[in-house]
Amino acid sequence: MKTLVSALVLLPLLAAFTVSAQSPNPRVAVKTSMGSFTIELHEKEAPETVRNFLAYVDEGFYAGTIFHRVIDGFMIQGGGLDREMSRKKTRDPIANEAMNKLKNRAGTVAMARTSAPNSATSQFFVTVVDNPMLDYRDTSAEGIGYCVFGKVVEGMEVVEKIRSVPTGVKNGMRDVPTTPVVIESITRVKAEAK
Repeated sequence: MKTLVSALVLLPLLAAFTVSAQSPNPRVAVKTSMGSFTIELHEKEAPETVRNFLAYVDEGFYAGTIFHRVIDGFMIQGGGLDREMSRKKTRDPIANEAMNKLKNRAGTVAMARTSAPNSATSQFFVTVVDNPMLDYRDTSAEGIGYCVFGKVVEGMEVVEKIRSVPTGVKNGMRDVPTTPVVIESITRVKAEAK
């Protein structure tokens, strides 16, 4: 009887622990001049990348940046330049976590970088079609790929609108929207209480 009573007392505590241990992935709302979309972040698979991204989110870094590179049939890239195409000052680059082997599929979000594998800072891109050539193959500079750290879970129609905007050349850069697509804010989405 004593064992049964102890078990009954422990059950609610175990249930509460199980619910908190299975908390959902963090989400952020991306508000743009063309509408909003929500990204779910893959914290377990790309912990350093998500931590870095959320640090920029929490300091309000993305407000006023633009999607400065838009290629229909490929991706939309933003998070580092303002309307005048000036680069914002960033923190140090992070390690490339593409070996998590998450695939660059339509709707996924990955870190933008230079040709150096470990050069990502604040810029990210949303893939609008499956892009297997961006996936991790090996640890070489050519094969390491681009780290996927999230997925658009709401508002993909906004991404589809952005991918179709007219683009041109500005400040020597190609594929720049002729009318700026401004990131007004990126903010964390509070988890709903269960």
